[in-house]
Amino acid sequence: MRPEGAGRTLRNGPWAQRHFRARRRAGLEPEPALLSVEWVVSAGEVGSRTMSEADGLRQRRPLRPQVVTDDDGQAPEAKDGSSFSGRVFRVTFLMLAVSLTVPLLGAMMLLESPIDPQPLSFKEPPLLLGVLHPNTKLRQAERLFENQLIGPESIAHIGDVMFTGTADGRVVKLENGEIETIARFGSGPCKTRDDEPVCGRPLGIRAGPNGTLFVADAYKGLFEVNPWKREVKLLLSSETPIEGKKMSFVNDLTVTQDGRKIYFTDSSSKWQRRDYLLLVMEGTDDGRLLEYDTVTREVKVLLDQLRFPNGVQLSPAEDFVLVAETTMARIRRVYVSGLMKGGADLFVENMPGFPDNIRPSSSGGYWVGMSTIRPNPGFSMLDFLSERPWIKRMIFKLFSQETVMKFVPRYSLVLELSDSGAFRRSLHDPDGLVATYISEVHEHDGHLYLGSFRSPFLCRLSLQAV
Repeated sequence: MRPEGAGRTLRNGPWAQRHFRARRRAGLEPEPALLSVEWVVSAGEVGSRTMSEADGLRQRRPLRPQVVTDDDGQAPEAKDGSSFSGRVFRVTFLMLAVSLTVPLLGAMMLLESPIDPQPLSFKEPPLLLGVLHPNTKLRQAERLFENQLIGPESIAHIGDVMFTGTADGRVVKLENGEIETIARFGSGPCKTRDDEPVCGRPLGIRAGPNGTLFVADAYKGLFEVNPWKREVKLLLSSETPIEGKKMSFVNDLTVTQDGRKIYFTDSSSKWQRRDYLLLVMEGTDDGRLLEYDTVTREVKVLLDQLRFPNGVQLSPAEDFVLVAETTMARIRRVYVSGLMKGGADLFVENMPGFPDNIRPSSSGGYWVGMSTIRPNPGFSMLDFLSERPWIKRMIFKLFSQETVMKFVPRYSLVLELSDSGAFRRSLHDPDGLVATYISEVHEHDGHLYLGSFRSPFLCRLSLQAV
């Protein structure tokens, strides 16, 4: 009689294992997933160790060979492939980042910045509350002569006939829906900003007492134009040095009622009009307010060391002149007659935007146009950069003026000031959807005409609508 367990010895002994391996090589047995330790009971162990069939099954069950499927066998390979792809991606991304960063750092170190800014300090902008509360009143304006003229910076009326200067160097008459050129101070194709010094760029324009126009050309100087006879008279050339300094950026002007004296701004002796953004960002303080006598042809400097002096306006009594100091977001007052003649003070400081031209309002106050504001609440980029000149240098090492202008928010703002400089009312176009790049607000016959230093149109807004 065969002892219990002897059968298992045959089934699990060396012969059975050799038989199983042979079948596996022949493909008749599946490959095990893991090498398992098999239970071998030798004949010598039978007498010393016996167990029941149930105990043997319980011990052998977890040790049975496992069938390994194709998917399980490929999992480690897929994982290794994914890990390899990830490493390749990281290395590629790192090489790309280095290839971009190294030239950028090299440019920042080696390239010269066109500006040498100094830190400026501003007060916190006024809150846009009360009369400054944002609205959309400027969106009620209508566009005139759209895509027929570019950059109508300043506007004047003689009777009901309107005149303006354009970016291509012309002074034009606007009447009955038609545009007619009446003067040109330069020559050339006048298609790009680089053509401006040759073509000329008419900016401030005023109606004189004798039916003529007084015009400030940024590159050519001061002119008197007879629009009816097409006659042009040069009053003061930009080539004429004033107290040892040249005039590189003749900007705006205002004229006494008798036409004898012209007060005008030279925004910089370093920067030209085509580089106005560099002038603002550098904060250069080489601007001046000047007086020209049309009879004696004498020129006087009334105020110097101004940071981008821009629009000017005589008071109704002609005892003082207001001058917008654009970079500093304020308006200065210079006394030109009376007991305070020769003195100067601040008329408005810490304005909610950067002022351009100043023109009289029918209420006895003044209109001020602004193409960029200092939002509060909000973030003012120019205020932020003013105390960080190193960022300004880096920006203009890498980007052109036109590129930087694309990042300037289009927020148009018109302010009406009282005769003492208090904010009387404000008109807004928060996204510049209708009125863009406002340079001037000219009031005539119950309407506001909005000039622009770069838009291909001018706007008209009824005062009854606001």
